[in-house]
Amino acid sequence: AAANRARFEAAGVRVVNLLSSPGSGKTALLERLARDGGSRLAMAVVVGDLATDNDARRLRAAGVPAVQITTGQACHLEATMVQRGVHELAHAGTALADLDLLLIENVGNLVCPAAYDLGESLRVVLLSVTEGEDKPLKYPATFHSADLVLIGKIDLSEATGFDRVLARRNVERVAPNARILEVSARSGAGMEGGEQLL
Repeated sequence: AAANRARFEAAGVRVVNLLSSPGSGKTALLERLARDGGSRLAMAVVVGDLATDNDARRLRAAGVPAVQITTGQACHLEATMVQRGVHELAHAGTALADLDLLLIENVGNLVCPAAYDLGESLRVVLLSVTEGEDKPLKYPATFHSADLVLIGKIDLSEATGFDRVLARRNVERVAPNARILEVSARSGAGMEGGEQLL
C-alpha cells in the first residue's frame, strides 16, 4: 500500500477506494460520474469482483478505461492486485500520469475490504437506501474507515420507507468525521459536477 501511495502521489493522481455491499449501485454511480464529469476529468477504474468482467465492460461502454481484477475466492482487493490493475491499464494505453482520478471499485462486501489499505487517498462507502438505515451499525469498521459516505439510490427512499434522518444519525455515530452526501445515479440528484463528490 505504501508503494502504491508513493506512486500515486508522484503521478499526481487522486485515488478513490469505493466500498459497498453487492448490488448497492457502485458501477451505476461510476457510470454516472463518467457521464457527468468525464469531459473534465481523465479517469480510469480498477474493478474487483469474485468472477466475471461485467462491471468493467459496463464502464468501458460508458467511455471509461477499466480493467477487471477477478479475485476468485478473495472477498476484497489487496494493494498488489491494484498494482497489477494499474499495470494492465498502462499496457492498454492509459498511463497513471495521464489520469486525474483512479477509482477502485472494490469487491462488494462490507466486511473484509475495510481492513485493507490499497494506497488510496480517499475511502468512500456507498450505502443504498434499499439496504436499510442500520447498515452502519452492523458494519461499523467499514463505515468508521470512510472519508465520505454516499447514501445512494436516494430517488427510491420514499418507495422503500427509508428514514434519511435515522440513516445519517447512524453514520455519524460510527463515522463522526465522514462527510455524508445523498445521491442518485439514476436521476442525477446530488451528482451535480460529479467530480465534486470525490
